[in-house]
Amino acid sequence: MKEFIAKLIKKILDGKKVHLTEEEILKLIEIPPSAEMGDYSFPCFSLASKLKQNPNHIAVEIKNKLPAKDFEEIRVVGAYVNFFIDKNKFSKDIVSEILKKKNNFGKPIRKENKKIVVEFSQPNTHKAFHVGHIRGTSLGESISRILEFCGNKVIRANYSGDTGMHVAKWIWCYKKYHSKEKLKNDESWIASIYVNAVRRLAENEKLQEEVNEINRKLENKEDKKLNELWKKTRKLSIDSWKKIYKELNTKFDDCFFESEVEKKAKEISLELLKKNIAKRDQGAIIMDFKDSGMGVWILLRSDGTVLYSAKDLALAEKKIKKYKADEYLVMVADEQRLHFEQLVKTLEIMKLAKKDFYDFMTFGLVRLPTGKMSSRTGDNILYSDFMNEIEKHVKNEIKKRGEKISEKDLKNRALNISIASIKYSMLKQGANKNIIFDKNEALNFEGDSGAYLLYSYARANSILKKTKKINSKIKIENLGEKEINLAKILSKFPEVVSNSRNGKSPSVIANYSHELAQKFNEFYHACPVINSENESFRIKLVQSFMQVMENSLNLLGINLLKRM
Repeated sequence: MKEFIAKLIKKILDGKKVHLTEEEILKLIEIPPSAEMGDYSFPCFSLASKLKQNPNHIAVEIKNKLPAKDFEEIRVVGAYVNFFIDKNKFSKDIVSEILKKKNNFGKPIRKENKKIVVEFSQPNTHKAFHVGHIRGTSLGESISRILEFCGNKVIRANYSGDTGMHVAKWIWCYKKYHSKEKLKNDESWIASIYVNAVRRLAENEKLQEEVNEINRKLENKEDKKLNELWKKTRKLSIDSWKKIYKELNTKFDDCFFESEVEKKAKEISLELLKKNIAKRDQGAIIMDFKDSGMGVWILLRSDGTVLYSAKDLALAEKKIKKYKADEYLVMVADEQRLHFEQLVKTLEIMKLAKKDFYDFMTFGLVRLPTGKMSSRTGDNILYSDFMNEIEKHVKNEIKKRGEKISEKDLKNRALNISIASIKYSMLKQGANKNIIFDKNEALNFEGDSGAYLLYSYARANSILKKTKKINSKIKIENLGEKEINLAKILSKFPEVVSNSRNGKSPSVIANYSHELAQKFNEFYHACPVINSENESFRIKLVQSFMQVMENSLNLLGINLLKRM
């Protein structure tokens, strides 16, 4: 309806030699604060300078040239043209449009047609993949889907730290204290070695010298046995992620590793030094950003070993040369903001990037009720342990309903509900906010949760299962408030997608999904479908709800269930 109004207004303004695009007019159209003021409103203030007329007078002129037959009423209030839509026609049209476009409903009028590389997730080998990683993974996947939905070609990239001090600490600890233990493809075991290393080094700082020597040998590849141990343990970590990404409904087109960019990182650092862009400070090679208020960015240590700052420069160069994309976006935790500001600044100096070309987006931490999670101390929730706990809780909830169900179906439903609940709890809040993850809240089947969204969809599906034959003709008789409200919120989806894309904000879609589920459940309780006066329309309204919910949750990377 907003697009329809925008087209009408554009035609009138074109006749007055005021050339605004449909997108510009769409941004001006508002939804009044109360239904008594209309369903949509077009303010004429911005046209006053262009037409050199009073905005109130412009509003009257526009109103007089609009086709009144297409609306219940058009009313001018001051400088506003208020539109009261024909509720029956509007509801019928939106349902018809949704069922015609199906999976394409909500896509923008014009495709963006950009190539965009999105880097996200970034777990490190030899450390735990924990609950905190789920947020970055879920955000990155959702943003990638939204960008694709808007007509872009998205390349999903992952970048993992498989070298450096954390790896040296792990290998040192394994060799010194756990060498008799068999290497395991077990997330909990891998994480425990690292935590033990940190604890022992904190108790005796002199042991760090042994770790430094292992780090140097690994970087220079001068110890064959040490290098073989690194390869084996690295593979164990990477293999443990495959199951996790499958469950999180996430895929990657390319995976980069620190070990692949180490050599280039050192070369870039020395080249920056040679060009007097970088400088030496106490033996280390640094970028000095103190005058810009961004401190010092160390590229190489005084012993010549490479820091992840230099590796990020080499990674950026590698991605830019490989993909020649229009944009590069990196998803990182908020605590890395300064590091990425320094990275982007250096890329600009190197003339590898310009503003908004190589960009980053930060997200807040996931905390427990007891405080911040940390792979250093072990005060975190491992992904595998976390998922087992959540699935167990969901299985019990399903069993309470008394339905006979196979173990395979039970596991499938429990996994889907668990993933939906976790992802939704991570995505419904703005990316910049820290999250205190509350398991009970995330799994509340009646509240603002992923489980509630799946339940609403399954409830709609149960209605359709009871219908014998769906009449292709839509018959409408005196629509009620709940029907109109559901049709209205369904019509908002394209605008929600646009707002979400512009702000790179999956939370806009997540919160819309919850509001959509609420409006459907209000309709469900107030409006019987089968054998009702408006049966044909209500069936198609239910179908439309299911389609838009499917489109919406697909953008969040959440799979739907037809039965809970």
